[in-house]
Amino acid sequence: MAIKNFHILAILAISCFFLIGFAGAVNPPIRTINPGNTVFIGEQGLDITAAMQGDTQIGWWASGAAISTSRPDQTVPVSNPGSFSVSPSQFSAYPGNWYHLSPSSQANGSAFTVVDPQLDLRVEDTTVNVDVTNKWVPTGDDVRFRIGTNLVSITQRGISSVPITINVQSPTGGVYTALANSAGTTTSIVNIPVTSADFSTASIWNTGSRDLYPPGTYTIWAECNVNSMKDNYGQSGKTISNQVSLLDQDNNPLIGNKAYVTNPTTQATTVVTTTLPTTIVTATPLPVTTTPAPVTNITISSTTIPTEPVTAATTAASTPMPTKSPGFEGTLAVLATMVGMAAYTKRN
Repeated sequence: MAIKNFHILAILAISCFFLIGFAGAVNPPIRTINPGNTVFIGEQGLDITAAMQGDTQIGWWASGAAISTSRPDQTVPVSNPGSFSVSPSQFSAYPGNWYHLSPSSQANGSAFTVVDPQLDLRVEDTTVNVDVTNKWVPTGDDVRFRIGTNLVSITQRGISSVPITINVQSPTGGVYTALANSAGTTTSIVNIPVTSADFSTASIWNTGSRDLYPPGTYTIWAECNVNSMKDNYGQSGKTISNQVSLLDQDNNPLIGNKAYVTNPTTQATTVVTTTLPTTIVTATPLPVTTTPAPVTNITISSTTIPTEPVTAATTAASTPMPTKSPGFEGTLAVLATMVGMAAYTKRN
């Protein structure tokens, strides 16, 4: 029995040995780079043996340069093509096509294309079909995530998707690795298989469960660490998306209500219009009382004045006088005085 058990253990040990050796020998497709494939700044441990085709250095030409007749503007030696790193210090200033070079530093064929990674994250409320990135969501609504990235070019290496992780940090500081929807189904948000440049998850998060998702502000971001690219090139918007926020609470923060109102009641306002009677005032003219001007009785002296001079004076006074020149009245008065004096002298 002991010998039999020994044989079984030996078989298991040998099997494990071969499995370990086989696993170590197989190069994961995500690391294997064929001629013309895309590599991203920050990746390390890439196997570019097939892309090098026996050459030991790569070169880069500026845009518009004559590649076939000129020497490269930048070169990088490749000492270990089985474990190559796209170092940010060497490649961030030189994106684009790189060529493997002949011993005379001439372009000898396309090696790979260096690309600066990009990663963006949006949050959408699928209950009302609204983008709620950096906004608020009513408690109980369903949420999904939208990932925008150029990292899907990694699928050129023989894989069907690119693993991208979404981090959801609660108001208390904890980070979720999975979220539950309204049906109670839990979905992992670690290494989500992204298959397109504009990728959306399903509605994987329902905010209505208070014991799982307390009200408050959640901080959310996405990251990709394929071949340690985040560790080597952890820049926001590159291998890590910009952090966004989501406020989960019952009431709209823009409204002063203390509770979330789904269907607010609108009270009609009645406007009462009062019409004042119009009064027409007719002005009646007041009677005008005409008071006769007082008549002043003039008493004439009893002195008898000769008829002839008086008649002459009266006639002259009653006859309309023609227009006179200045000083005429004074002359007439002097003449009348002289006539009066002459008459008085004659009588005496």
